[in-house]
Amino acid sequence: MAITPEILKELMKGYEKPEDLMGKDGLLKQLTKALVESALGAELTNHLGYEKGDRAGKQSSNVRNGGSKKTLLGESGPLEIEVPRDREGSFEPQMIRKGQRRFDGFDQKILAMYARGMTVRDIQAFLKEQYGADVSPDLISDVTDAVLEEVKAWQERPLESLYPLVFMDALRVKIRDEGTVKNKAIYLALGVARDGQKEVLGIWVEQTEGAKFWLRVVTELRNRGVKTILMAVVDGLKGFPEAIHAVFPSAQVQSCIVHLLRNSLEFCNWKDRKAVAQELKAIYKAATPEAAADRLTEFEAGAWGRKYPPIGRIWRRAWQDVIPFYAYPEEVRKILYTTNAIESLNSSLRKTLKTRGHFPNDESAIKLIYLAIRNFSEKWTMPIHAWKLALTHFAILFPEAFDAPAV
Repeated sequence: MAITPEILKELMKGYEKPEDLMGKDGLLKQLTKALVESALGAELTNHLGYEKGDRAGKQSSNVRNGGSKKTLLGESGPLEIEVPRDREGSFEPQMIRKGQRRFDGFDQKILAMYARGMTVRDIQAFLKEQYGADVSPDLISDVTDAVLEEVKAWQERPLESLYPLVFMDALRVKIRDEGTVKNKAIYLALGVARDGQKEVLGIWVEQTEGAKFWLRVVTELRNRGVKTILMAVVDGLKGFPEAIHAVFPSAQVQSCIVHLLRNSLEFCNWKDRKAVAQELKAIYKAATPEAAADRLTEFEAGAWGRKYPPIGRIWRRAWQDVIPFYAYPEEVRKILYTTNAIESLNSSLRKTLKTRGHFPNDESAIKLIYLAIRNFSEKWTMPIHAWKLALTHFAILFPEAFDAPAV
């Protein structure tokens, strides 16, 4: 039903300032109350089978029996309404259900604020300031804790059978554990599916990484339907190559070049970093693994390599996991060594996490990170850059993985 100009004109009689419309007792609130109570009255009429005041009601065993007051929280603040009752107590309103204390959408507002890194206290203060709503910390915690069931289902959801690329990385987060605040790692697996779309495959919390932990992670991925991973890009995660090869024998493990550079530059004076980075660029920009090995030898023998010998040792230790990406052209290498997909995600997560001192438990940290990921992933609508070219090379290098049709 359209609201005509005549109806609007009548409603706006006496309007002088914004508060008359949006204020504590403004028109919007009055109109919401009237519409909700009218809808509830219509529901009761439908339940009883006769209109209010209809003589047929005198013949019915069930009649209207007044109403009960209920205060609902909504985007315009608390709203007191009257919910009609029937004598037999069989009326179950659908618009405002029994036990409901918040309008639909109010919980989503709380979750949206929580996903942006606001603490329970921040959310409580915001709702009070903006809407005059006194919301208890317990209510906010209950709303956000309800997400844990969604997180559980998400963590257990079936995955695609083929992920040409999987990026593994970690965020460091302070979490209270056994009475003390500990630095824990939140591990993320970001998969790139056959169509080039990004997807966070899971979130795991572990205090120390190792082969047993990574074996559990990759086994979980396998159990959820992943049959093939072509290349896993990691930051020298301890025990990861052994674990992934145990579950996905044909997968290549590629050391993240960006992380390797960062680790290298940690040994340098600030004024030397730009020059050292330029020298190291000659290694990962080399045309072939043989040429890259020559550039590394030249770096170690040169002035910067002699000044910072740990850098050469870092690259030597990781060398077998550095060279796989030399099989690809420059456009595809950029996907592998810049790791923009996971870097962009982690950057956004760090902005969300920076307002938190520490989390009371693992579940609280996972809850926030999941909600933040849910927000970010809504914007992932396009395949990653140069994906068609990358997929062509994957199909040539891993023909057995593409024998079966995409699922």
